Amino acid sequence: MKIAIIGAGSIGAAIARGLSKGTLFKPTDITCTTRTEESLSKIRGIMNPDCILTHDNKAAAKDADILIIAVKPWRVEEIIDEIKPVLDFDRQIIVSVAAGVTFDLLNTYLTKHTDYDCMVSPTIFRVMPNTAIAVMNSMTFVSAKNATDEQTRLILDIFNELGNAMLIEERLMAAGTALASSGIAFAMRYMRASIEGGVELGFYPREAQEIVVHTVKGAVELLLANKSNPEAEIDKVTTPGGITIKGLNEMELSGFTSSVIRGLKASK
Repeated sequence: MKIAIIGAGSIGAAIARGLSKGTLFKPTDITCTTRTEESLSKIRGIMNPDCILTHDNKAAAKDADILIIAVKPWRVEEIIDEIKPVLDFDRQIIVSVAAGVTFDLLNTYLTKHTDYDCMVSPTIFRVMPNTAIAVMNSMTFVSAKNATDEQTRLILDIFNELGNAMLIEERLMAAGTALASSGIAFAMRYMRASIEGGVELGFYPREAQEIVVHTVKGAVELLLANKSNPEAEIDKVTTPGGITIKGLNEMELSGFTSSVIRGLKASK
């Protein structure tokens, strides 16, 4: 099984690097394309040397069983127009990681001015990872159109090797982006605030960062291991009249929860 990634920028290259370390693809079956020699040289230093790197989008697309379009949203139509003559909808799965490019748009781009208009509908997936895909810990959302259960399972398996993948309806893609992709920034902002607070409490910045990062990691591991609700874990460290509940109440008086919810809604 061969996979081609058209547009090996930060997300595309991260997908390729992760897959080359996984079990589903041999590095020699992974092809990545870029527009310029400069960008090709840049990713050459970080990729598995057995992965195939090229500027030729059409050649990469023709040989692929799975084709990932990982370019900026405004370039998706241009790229599809370029590779469309070599696509085989009977055989290939098309995956888009371009934010905001809907199934309706993708289907229009893929089928306009082709003999496929009245024949085979392309199998399309929309996939939205976050930047933690670079360390194989992405929370990735997957939506499917014209896909079999087997094809859907395959795409989920691919992105589960790069973190955690969840199948959702397309209508939830924007919400998922706010919660998981923008959510990375929101989590970082909480950690930055905690680090600054740690410095005010007397720690050196590097010490405060180490403390905060490992504290957040520990909180995540507790939820994953116990499959518990955050409030249940909060209850374990809050005692009547204790310092933790005083801190939590002060944060809520400053609008902590409502600010997070407003931020998520604004990002949707």
